[in-house]
Amino acid sequence: MPNWTSLTELDDIRALDELSAQKPCLIYKHSTRCAISSLAKTRLEGGWKLDESEVESYYLDLITYRPVSNYIADHYGIQHESPQVLIISEGRCIYNSSHLGISAREIAQIIRESKVGES
Repeated sequence: MPNWTSLTELDDIRALDELSAQKPCLIYKHSTRCAISSLAKTRLEGGWKLDESEVESYYLDLITYRPVSNYIADHYGIQHESPQVLIISEGRCIYNSSHLGISAREIAQIIRESKVGES
């Protein structure tokens, strides 16, 4: 299961961008009011095979922290959806998926194929 770090402020995104220069960062945008979001999160956590050395995992409660969610959409140029997963590498979004298209296996493949910090 991912070791979630909560995103609560815009400065958290700036710090995430800096860290993404060393290793990929995953953002899970979760709606606490949506059954599909809960199902997608449960499926993601149940299929998780990555460890902390491979990816930093962030969780956003987009109901409570809507300004952060809006900033993420604008900052990375990705249309907001919920639930949604974004993989950030070197300060840019290299992958996103939403709803029941969120796949732990696909995420692991993208993370392991990324070349963060190897240039």
